[in-house]
Amino acid sequence: MKKGKKYIACAELVDSSKLYDPAEAMQLVCETSKAKFDETIEVHVRLGVDSRHADQQVRGAVVLPNGTGKKVRTLVFARGDKAKAAEEAGAEYVGAEEYVEKITKENWFEFDVVIATPDMMGVIGRLGKVLGPKGLMPNPKAGTVTMDTAKAVAEAKAGKIEYRLDKTNIIHCPIGKASFGAEKIAENFATLLGAIIKAKPAAAKGQYIKSCTVASTMGPGIKVNAAKIG
Repeated sequence: MKKGKKYIACAELVDSSKLYDPAEAMQLVCETSKAKFDETIEVHVRLGVDSRHADQQVRGAVVLPNGTGKKVRTLVFARGDKAKAAEEAGAEYVGAEEYVEKITKENWFEFDVVIATPDMMGVIGRLGKVLGPKGLMPNPKAGTVTMDTAKAVAEAKAGKIEYRLDKTNIIHCPIGKASFGAEKIAENFATLLGAIIKAKPAAAKGQYIKSCTVASTMGPGIKVNAAKIG
């Protein structure tokens, strides 16, 4: 794949053999974000666990102190008071079976987060095949299966992100926009990594954080010194 001039110029600012301290890496990732749009800053963390084993799963959710910079649209499956509470908290879509129909029949996905009360999980069970692969299925570990719909909506809009291992034992997460600046990105990074470290499974042996890289949407990867994290 041919690299553009901007990418090459940015890549020259990064020493690919160096492990940067977190603060320096966040400064550099903002400096190498040169696209005409506000690039998303992403973190990629390789863990020393085996995701094929149930006792070595790493999954959870955390509210980033400075948010993600993205407008989050919420779909809440709830009835009665819980539905009303979700609406009052600012949920874009609140309902029950009608949204199951809309998703299955119209292939409708105008939302970013799905929240459900526990009693609604039976209703949305058949959405597992379409929501699951997109990472949208409500999950108690992520706080999206809850009786406190108002809190879940508020947290989603405040910048709550879910982290989970993929099949290659890597966690990929957005931690904000380049326009946030290095300091806010560094705060979000520290919060996310702190949560991942706290979620270390008891069955994990040896080095837990194998490697950590940050990059903007169009920019080069910057390696972060895992020993300086936590």
